[in-house]
Amino acid sequence: MVASYPPIRRIVVVGFGLMGRGIATLFARAGLDVVAVDPCAAEKAKAGEGVGVHTDLPAETPDLVIEAVYEEMEIKTEVFRKVEAAYGPATIIASNTSGLPLQSMAATLTRPQRFLGMHYFTPADVSPLVEVVKVAETADAAVDRVVEVLAKAGREAIVLSRPIVGYLWNRLQHAILHEAYHLVENGVVRPEDVDKVAKRLLGPRFCVTGLIEGKDVFNLEAHVHAQHSIVPHLHHSGKPCEILDRKLERRHFGVRSSKGFYDWGGRDPDAVLAATARRLERLTRFLEEDLEKAEPPLPPKTSLPPD
Repeated sequence: MVASYPPIRRIVVVGFGLMGRGIATLFARAGLDVVAVDPCAAEKAKAGEGVGVHTDLPAETPDLVIEAVYEEMEIKTEVFRKVEAAYGPATIIASNTSGLPLQSMAATLTRPQRFLGMHYFTPADVSPLVEVVKVAETADAAVDRVVEVLAKAGREAIVLSRPIVGYLWNRLQHAILHEAYHLVENGVVRPEDVDKVAKRLLGPRFCVTGLIEGKDVFNLEAHVHAQHSIVPHLHHSGKPCEILDRKLERRHFGVRSSKGFYDWGGRDPDAVLAATARRLERLTRFLEEDLEKAEPPLPPKTSLPPD
């Protein structure tokens, strides 16, 4: 008998911290039936946006459960155990983990064919893309249903065929950040110089052409020669830069501890985060409208297979 994967209409989000709240809000805004589960539900009762908050899993079987609890393997696998026991074979289970091994999580499940990763970016209710990551056993139909429900919520899925460490987004950002930290640590540039280049050069360019498409547009031949001359000199250390460990030792965690790479003293952390989210939302909306109005040449619809 072929397993049934009906359209996703009812969603349970386990964990109602920063990420869980954003995920639940996103789907509730799209008109889906959303319930959040958190042991501290009494403290978080003012969920808003049509999200009900419970202290335990609701009785009614959901089509999708998204785990967004603390990044510890034991905590997450305990959530999966409870979900499978409560709901049986009808529910797709997803983890929002950004770094823990999805395949190891799948090994703890009795129905790994209904398991996958759904990696959101902060803030989850603003970012336009979501990484959907398959494990070896994930059924294509489960992926299809998740991609469909994300589209209903106005989000596009980036589907990864297997769970590589860091997925796509984190691998890209950590590669460039590793080089940036190295340059700052060695006194070549200041943090504000790195951010200025990112905001005023990399950001605008990547918004228009992306990473790879731009090389086709501007000069792929020159780029190949630049790779040969520059890549050997990049910081291939295989471990995080020491400047980060020193921040950790001093408990300089950024805006919430008043110090990070910048001095945030006297700033309201929640206000900084909210203002950043608003700017991201405005920029995302502008980019989407600009793409709709774009004149040729448009980005290619399909990429060629690797040579």
